[in-house]
Amino acid sequence: MPVMLGAEPFSADPEGDPGIGVVLSHGFTGTPQSMRPWGEHLAAEGFAVRGPRLPGHGTTWRDMQATRWPDWYGELARAVDDLAARCRSVFVFGLSMGGTLTLRLAESYGDAIAGLCLVNPSVTTLRRDAAFARYLVRVWPWANAVANDVAKPGVTELAYDRVPLKAFVSLTELWDLVRGDLARVDQPVLLYRSATDHVVEPVNARLVLDGVSSTDTTEVVLPDSYHVATLDHDAPTIFAGSTAFARRVDAARATPAPITSPTAGNRA
Repeated sequence: MPVMLGAEPFSADPEGDPGIGVVLSHGFTGTPQSMRPWGEHLAAEGFAVRGPRLPGHGTTWRDMQATRWPDWYGELARAVDDLAARCRSVFVFGLSMGGTLTLRLAESYGDAIAGLCLVNPSVTTLRRDAAFARYLVRVWPWANAVANDVAKPGVTELAYDRVPLKAFVSLTELWDLVRGDLARVDQPVLLYRSATDHVVEPVNARLVLDGVSSTDTTEVVLPDSYHVATLDHDAPTIFAGSTAFARRVDAARATPAPITSPTAGNRA
């Protein structure tokens, strides 16, 4: 199927050694359009950038019915591998389900991923109707859309107008895997959470921050944005903060650890 205008993947490679590379992941039923301004900012800062279009997204919701979370994960993994071959430090930044996939990459890749920036990541839902999705899918293919939760006037997220239920059930399976392995995440984490989010509940951020093993974690509450914060009022905060975060973590990775005396710990 043809790709929606504006839903195309994007990439950028600066001249010379990029040093820092960033993979950006859009959310469930969304497209790279929601991440493109962020990617353009990072590219202007001299980072190598990849913004894949996840399989089944950006065409028709029926295409998405045939995809599952390993398909989405695999597309991001290829982008990570691409940047790892050319960059000193590779980061993964994700919105909503993109945050879920980012966490799974961190759980699987370990130190090969330098750090994570999550915007309203999802690892569960409190919606009661979600529990019936695996049963409803046997008789009905879709549910009402969850897209375009943006406070800023005149801004529209390019996304499907309905939720493909088979794909959603696969997302819930990914949530279970990610939550079960959160302790494997020990990379630095920068998490942005909208104060008002009509899609992902605040418990998601709490589960992530309480579950990871990272000693370097920061939570920032966005006061003026809804779920798709990368297109909303607080987007400049996300862009600037994530840039500074990546530079700080990269610099720390490049600085050799101090050599300590083997007897220093035995002194009274």
